[in-house]
Amino acid sequence: MICLMPMCAYLSETSRMIQIYKALSARGARVCMATHGGVHEALIRAEGIPYDIVGPRMDEERGRRFILDNVGIGDPGQSVYSPDEMRAYVGAEAEYFRANSVKAVVIGFTLTTLISTRVAGIPLITQHAGAYLPPLFERGMLPAPSRPVRPIFKYLPNGVARFLINKGAPRLQLYLGGFNALAAELGVAGVPSFPALLLGDLSLVTEAPEVYGISEEEMRAWRPSGGAYWPTTRLEYTGPIFAELDVAVPDHIESALRQAGPTVYVAITSAPVGLVRKVVEEVASTGANVVVAGTIHSLQDMAGPRVAVGGVLPSHKIMPRVDLAVTAGGQGSVQCAMAAGMPLIGIPLQPEQDTNVHLLQQTGAARLFPQRELQRGKLPALVREMISRPAHKAAARRIQSVYARRDGPQLSADAILRYLDQRMREAA
Repeated sequence: MICLMPMCAYLSETSRMIQIYKALSARGARVCMATHGGVHEALIRAEGIPYDIVGPRMDEERGRRFILDNVGIGDPGQSVYSPDEMRAYVGAEAEYFRANSVKAVVIGFTLTTLISTRVAGIPLITQHAGAYLPPLFERGMLPAPSRPVRPIFKYLPNGVARFLINKGAPRLQLYLGGFNALAAELGVAGVPSFPALLLGDLSLVTEAPEVYGISEEEMRAWRPSGGAYWPTTRLEYTGPIFAELDVAVPDHIESALRQAGPTVYVAITSAPVGLVRKVVEEVASTGANVVVAGTIHSLQDMAGPRVAVGGVLPSHKIMPRVDLAVTAGGQGSVQCAMAAGMPLIGIPLQPEQDTNVHLLQQTGAARLFPQRELQRGKLPALVREMISRPAHKAAARRIQSVYARRDGPQLSADAILRYLDQRMREAA
């Protein structure tokens, strides 16, 4: 049995697990779905996928706090979960894995499984590291953080900050205290570094080699060194995976998409509502039509003749019909835009999003807009530039053609089954 465990506070992680679940099921694999719960578990129900709640159910408010405390955003001195909460989840997960004869766990940011899989003695497969991968920072490819969690980076020259963020990544011990305290209590291996917090025994690299400029052979050949990672960690390219929700475009959004003039899609999910509101106001000031994915936020008061507000929207159906997307730069939203051949402005919330947008900025398909610039009134000018310059759309379409050749969910299922088959053969 392969268990998929999405963190349902995140739309992106929930939708990715759904797609990998379907791909594994189509190959005849025995799979189950489990979660701590969260606002987006409704998507799992809508797909008709049976699932179990493991440990204390995470309600909407706890999910919001999880996002605010999560790696790259929250205080790096804490570990996202309280000690008692982490202990409860790890215990419940390990028991669930044993009771259901789970042989491997695939996660989307359910970080307690870093410990529970060690307790259960089964491999962990991750797909949420995005671009925060050792081969990238070993090549010096990460940008300086646009919203650093460590204050010193606010005062360093960009080149110095970038050097330190790449060279120092394997040594970072951020967010680890709670995880390693519980690991020691339970007598299992702890998490050796901050990058290792995002990796598993197998980490699926959900991107195309052409975007990173690192070949499949080079990615597969990478091996841990220096004690910064679990020695079992392996990396495998799969391909882009982004939400393709089986829901209709609401009528009022459909009407907005048909309006004359340029249209901008604002889809900044898992972000503070104040940030989303400010972005919508700035984009609307350009005179463009604005379609807003409100997701968990109540933004209906912002609706007007040129601003249409929805809830959880099928971005893959909307992005091909607009002129520009504005997102936080999470890998799912970035990939959805590129798959539609749509240029993007990224306003990152954390370092992995910085890297996603930075790499696309180098191709001309995207621009990185730091949050601090919002208060300086510079976003409207960038929106106008991105809409008016055909080169941005041409760059996005080049990536679109690359993505068209890779089926991320199917390649992920293949990589998972190949990895588990190899483990079985090695154990025989």
